[in-house]
Amino acid sequence: MAPSPQGQKVLVPVFAKTLTRLLCPPLRQCRPLKSNAWLEAKSVNPNHMSRKIFLSENEIPEYWYNVMADMPSKPLPPLHPGTKEPIGPEALAPLFPMKLIEQEVSAEKWISIPDEVRDIYTVWRPTPLFRAKGLEKALDSPAKIYYKYEGVSPSGSHKPNTAVAQVYYNKQEGVRKITTETGAGQWGSALSFACSLFDIECEVYMVKLSYNQKPYRKIMMNTWGAQVYPSPSDRTEAGKKILDADPGSPGSLGIAISEAIEMAVKDESTKYSLGSVLNHVLLHQTIVGQEAIKQMEKAGDFPDLVIAPFGGGSNFAGLSFPFLRHKLENGKNVRCIASEPASCPKLTRGVFRYDFGDTVGMTPLLPMYTLGHNFVPAPIHAGGLRYHGAGVVVSQLLKDKLIEAEAHDQLAAFDAGVLFAKTEGIIPAPEATHAIASVVKHVDQCKREGSKKTILFNLCGHGNFDMKAYQDYFEGKLVRHELTDEEISSSLAELNTPEIA
Repeated sequence: MAPSPQGQKVLVPVFAKTLTRLLCPPLRQCRPLKSNAWLEAKSVNPNHMSRKIFLSENEIPEYWYNVMADMPSKPLPPLHPGTKEPIGPEALAPLFPMKLIEQEVSAEKWISIPDEVRDIYTVWRPTPLFRAKGLEKALDSPAKIYYKYEGVSPSGSHKPNTAVAQVYYNKQEGVRKITTETGAGQWGSALSFACSLFDIECEVYMVKLSYNQKPYRKIMMNTWGAQVYPSPSDRTEAGKKILDADPGSPGSLGIAISEAIEMAVKDESTKYSLGSVLNHVLLHQTIVGQEAIKQMEKAGDFPDLVIAPFGGGSNFAGLSFPFLRHKLENGKNVRCIASEPASCPKLTRGVFRYDFGDTVGMTPLLPMYTLGHNFVPAPIHAGGLRYHGAGVVVSQLLKDKLIEAEAHDQLAAFDAGVLFAKTEGIIPAPEATHAIASVVKHVDQCKREGSKKTILFNLCGHGNFDMKAYQDYFEGKLVRHELTDEEISSSLAELNTPEIA
C-alpha cells in the first residue's frame, strides 16, 4: 500500500536532516541547495561541457573515406616478388575477394558501407568521445584533451570495424574459411567475432609471445569458434623454417602473416584476411574519424593535434585520415601524429623502399617504411605494434611530410597508461599507452611554449586482457628498450629488395 501524503510529509524532512548530518562536515553550516541550482551553475559556467559526447545510431557514417583520392602523390605500385614488375589487382585474387581488391585499388573518394555491415556496426557504434578532464587536471594541462574510445566493441578494440566488413565480402563470394594472423590478439578476436556472425570458419596464427602472455585472448577467439595456433608453428613450411633457424623464436606479425597466407593459398574455398597495413583495411577504419569529426563539432571544437598508436596503420588511419581530409582539401592546420614503440621504429628510423609484408616473402613487394622483413622486434607487451613495416598509404603520406611520427619506449608508455587509468578510469591496452605518452609529451610542450592546443587521440582498446603486462610493469620487470643504429643497419643490410630513388 502506497504511503499516505501525511507520511511523506513526515519522512522527507527526516531523511533530509539525516543526509545533511552525513554529508556536512562538523561545525560547518550547510545551506539547503535549490533544486535547480546545478542547472543554474551549468548555465553560467562558460567552460562547462559534457564529459561524454554521443551520436545516435542514425548518425553512423554511410560511407568510408578513401584518402587516396585526395593525396597529392599517389603511392607507387606493388611489385611481383619474382619479376619485380608492377602487378595488377588479379594478382591478389588468390587471397582476397574481388570487392576488397576493388577497394584496395580504388580512387573513389567515398565508398558506400553495405546496409548489413552498417546494421552490425550498431551493436557498438557510434563509439563515445570523451573529454579527458581527469587527465587534464593531473597534468595541469593548458591543452584540451579528447579521446575517441573504441574499447566498447565486442572484442574490445577498433578492429571489428574492418573485420565485419571483410568477412561480409568474403561471405558474398561463398568463402568457407578465413585464415589470419594476430599479434596481441585484438585482430584475431575481432575476426573470430565477425566470422561467427557469418558462419565462416576462422583459423588464427597468433604471435607466440602474445599467445603465452595473453591466454584469455585465445579463449575469447575459441569462444567465437576460431582455431588458434602459436606462431611460428610446425603446421606450415614457413613456420618450420623459422623454428629450424631459431627454436625459441618469440614470433612476429611478419612470421604469422607468412603462415596464414601459406594456409590460405592451399585451398580454393579459403581466403586470407589482414588486420592492418592494406588500403582497404585503413579505409574501413575511417568510420572512427568521421564520427569523431561530428562529435568535435558538437563540442564546438576542432583538434590541433590528432594522435594514434601505430603498428601497421589501421589504428592511426582510422582516426586521422578524415581529419587529414580537411588539411588536404581546405588547408586546415591539423597535425596528424603516429605514435610507435622505440623498439620497432619503422616510421622514425626505418627506410622507405620496397619490402615484403611478411617474413618469408610470400606477399607482393610494397613501397613502405621498413626495418626489413627479417626484423624480429623485441618482446614488448604491445604485441599489436610489433611489425616491421608501415602501410603503403601511410608511408607515402609520411614521405610527403603530410603526417608526422614519434617513438616512445615501453616504460614511458606504461607510465602514461597508468596515469590515464588513475585519472580516467579505463585501463588502456599497451598499444594505446603509446598514444597517451605522446599526449603527455605535447602537453609538456604546450606548457613550455605557453600555448593552448586541442588534442584528440585514439584510445583504441581496453587493457582488461593485458594484466600480465601491467603486473610486469609494477614488478619492475619491464626495461627501457631502444634499438641501436647497429641493429637497424644490420637488419636493413639483409634486404635485397628494390630501392626507391
